[in-house]
Amino acid sequence: MKVLLINGSPHAKGCTWRALEEIRKTLEGDGVEAEIIHIGNKDIRGCISCGSCFKTGKCAFNDIVNEVAPKFEEADGLVIGSPVYYGSANATAVAFMDRLFYSTHFSKDFKVGAAVSSCRRGGNSATFDELNKYFTISGMPVASGQYWNAVHGFTAEDVEKDLEGLQQMRTLAHNMAFLIKAIALGKEKYGLPEREAFTRTNFMDGK
Repeated sequence: MKVLLINGSPHAKGCTWRALEEIRKTLEGDGVEAEIIHIGNKDIRGCISCGSCFKTGKCAFNDIVNEVAPKFEEADGLVIGSPVYYGSANATAVAFMDRLFYSTHFSKDFKVGAAVSSCRRGGNSATFDELNKYFTISGMPVASGQYWNAVHGFTAEDVEKDLEGLQQMRTLAHNMAFLIKAIALGKEKYGLPEREAFTRTNFMDGK
């Protein structure tokens, strides 16, 4: 069992990393392999909706998105962490998630997702809401904790003082590990629910 933890901050060892590191250590203590991948300092452009991925099976922009995609397919869970910029997620993290989810056409059903945000003061809940939407549109159960998944601070050292935030990361990790294991047992005993053919509602009749 493995979880990918995506660090969307430009800082390799900043506040977002500190939150993800707490999750990583806890997951591994629960017997789930975890890998932190730093994407926040990469040159990642947004999706241009070219449709190339439907023909080639990968994004037309051959960067870290295509490197992470096969790891995502094999993983049992994914955590996206982002700092708060102007009350929302870092643009690099959003571009990465847009393209990762749009260009990968394998089933994401019952992979477990979680979002983590970090800020100095405000904007955490809006960022948290924004990032969770990738999971809920993809058939991915969202792991929860004891509060919204956030840490506060301006540096990683500040986050060390946010005892509630770090506890929240550990609670989230324990819950995520349990959910991944429970899904694996359920899949073995009952199988996954069958998906109906997708029905697209369109009220535009051309008149």
